[in-house]
Amino acid sequence: MDVNDYLLERGESDWAALLADWNWILPPHFTLWLVNRYGDLFLVLPDDGSVCMLDVGAGTLRRIADSQEHFDTLLREDNNAGEWLMIPLVDDCVAAGMILPAGHCYGFRQAPALGGAYEVDNTEIVDLYTHYSVLGQLHAQIWETLPRTAPDAAPEAE
Repeated sequence: MDVNDYLLERGESDWAALLADWNWILPPHFTLWLVNRYGDLFLVLPDDGSVCMLDVGAGTLRRIADSQEHFDTLLREDNNAGEWLMIPLVDDCVAAGMILPAGHCYGFRQAPALGGAYEVDNTEIVDLYTHYSVLGQLHAQIWETLPRTAPDAAPEAE
């Protein structure tokens, strides 16, 4: 397996603009490290070097590794590579002839947070701006409806 077969080239995209609709969940400072072919982001936090994953389909941010080296180790364990990089689903998309042009990723017709299935029949090719904008706004609206323990308290990242 070549990990790069399951990652997007970040290219010359304006990631600050692409992620503008995710400011409600993203940490104030991070380094964008990797992006899987479904647009999920792997971020490195500057304070401790930990790696977090922003799952854009589910609208969750969770810490998955203590460092980039730890991430590399964990990627080889259990089904982490399959889950984090969505390897089986990407393989199915490629087998179905869904080849990604530059500036695009796979996206779900119906977001998993709204009951959409993780399957080829629920997958389409979408430009990055639309993908991040629509899902960021959708998840921000869902987040707004969640109960808070204190006024205006942000929910904790998973």
